[in-house]
Amino acid sequence: MLFSLRQQIRQTRAACARGWDLLRHEGPGQIQFWFIALAVGIAAGFASISFRGAIEWLQTTLYGTPDVHLLHSFATTLPWYVILLLPALGGIVVGLILHFGTPDGRVRSVADVIEGAALNDGRVENKAGIASALCSWITLSTGGSSGREGPVVHIAAMISSWVSNFLRVDGITGRDLLGCAVAAAVSASFNAPIAGALFALEVILRHFALHAFAPIVVASAAGTVINRLTYGDVTEFALPGTGVVEFYLELPAFFLLGLICGVVAFVMMRAIFWADDFETRLQNRLGLPNWLRPALAGLMLGGIAIFYPHIIGVGYETTSRALTGDLILHEAIVFAVLKVAAVAITIGGRMGGGVFSPSLMVGALTGLAFGLIATGLFPEQSGAFTMYALAGMGGVAAAVLGAPISTTLIVFELTGDWQTGLAVMVSVSMSTALSSRLVDRSFFLTQLERRNVHLAAGPQAYLLAMFRVQGVMRKPTGEGAADEKACLQMIEQGLYVQAQATLETALPLFDKSGVAFLPVVTMVNDKPVLQGALFHLDALKAYNRALAATAEEEHS
Repeated sequence: MLFSLRQQIRQTRAACARGWDLLRHEGPGQIQFWFIALAVGIAAGFASISFRGAIEWLQTTLYGTPDVHLLHSFATTLPWYVILLLPALGGIVVGLILHFGTPDGRVRSVADVIEGAALNDGRVENKAGIASALCSWITLSTGGSSGREGPVVHIAAMISSWVSNFLRVDGITGRDLLGCAVAAAVSASFNAPIAGALFALEVILRHFALHAFAPIVVASAAGTVINRLTYGDVTEFALPGTGVVEFYLELPAFFLLGLICGVVAFVMMRAIFWADDFETRLQNRLGLPNWLRPALAGLMLGGIAIFYPHIIGVGYETTSRALTGDLILHEAIVFAVLKVAAVAITIGGRMGGGVFSPSLMVGALTGLAFGLIATGLFPEQSGAFTMYALAGMGGVAAAVLGAPISTTLIVFELTGDWQTGLAVMVSVSMSTALSSRLVDRSFFLTQLERRNVHLAAGPQAYLLAMFRVQGVMRKPTGEGAADEKACLQMIEQGLYVQAQATLETALPLFDKSGVAFLPVVTMVNDKPVLQGALFHLDALKAYNRALAATAEEEHS
């Protein structure tokens, strides 16, 4: 009897151990993992809704507006010094948080989540991420001209990282959990379940593997339910009837609009990078501390907002007016130019926030301006000019995000207008085709490229940076070690690689020198000390295994 009980306990323990291992390594293909995906989706959805509510509460408190969606109209009634000082005060708080909460004074956003998915097994920084969320909250609440999608994506990524670390899951499972969290956050933020799921696959994971699809859809649905329980089943923007596209005569105009949107998106992205570089040079020249940089950016924003309060926050009111045609031509052009400048100042000034909502506003204004001109020149061959605003909104946003599929769908879900689908698709396809050749595919991948993180070229480029030389080298006393005398001679000739270097550095040395191995050294008092040898064959084997694992994941 006692022996039988002990045997049953041992069998139960063994079964639990197998189940735990299955959950960690084959989770996405198992029904049990879907419950974890659901839990992560619910947590990310509530975090997204809470972040949105926190912005609305603080914005209402500081500006005193009864409706945050009509903030810029209400701001015209406030004293000029309130409009000027609020963004500057917010910038001071942001600067101090970044100074004490991050090692580099930089706000984390979508680009860091993409990097975490590709290079860090689906994990992102926690301490810097919390500081970044606080900064984005303050920035968006005090008048910063950016969007909330970047912060909610990173907050969701932190949640999935905590779960992944707690469960100690492998890279594939960690990335799938990350995709679940991001999908739920986007869906909860914008009431866009289809686009939320595809955004996670297209932008964050950058593949459409079937094993990840089911749990991501489950999480995205959970995020949408949370949004609709909070705000009801309503779209972000209410549109009038947009009419019907005159396909044979009017469709070429949407091709042209797409090209214009691609140029506008390129200008917007370059403006942000130029502002970041310019403010860095100015800061270094004046010797300003890092914590003061967001304050100066906020002061500049306040100065613009005194005359044009349309730039404050994410710009829902102006975007809605563009989509409904409630702006004239010169207003659409001026507001678009000022919004690009304001976004560049905000993000270049390290204030926080994302670029998606601003790109929607700039796109809607661009499309409206184009539509007013096109329908004015050819009134007999044109439909409603508001269709151009909708197509322009998708065109600029898709080019900035580098996400034509999910952006097309999110435009439909934000507006509830599925009748002009062909016009939006044409604009999106042309804009992304053009802009992806002018930058490194998207705003986020260009950000990473500027940090020397080469994800835009694909895994064949960035996988080399994942392997440290010391992890692949053979030790001097190990099996198949290189001849020590030969290594020392090569070191004297300056032909060696440091242990902390990556294969990205080592492989070009093999190609250049033609040797079979390289000595691996560490620097002690500026002198190289032999630690082992990196063989060309070992480096290529490690690289090939990583390529095979990536291909297996993306096609499973």
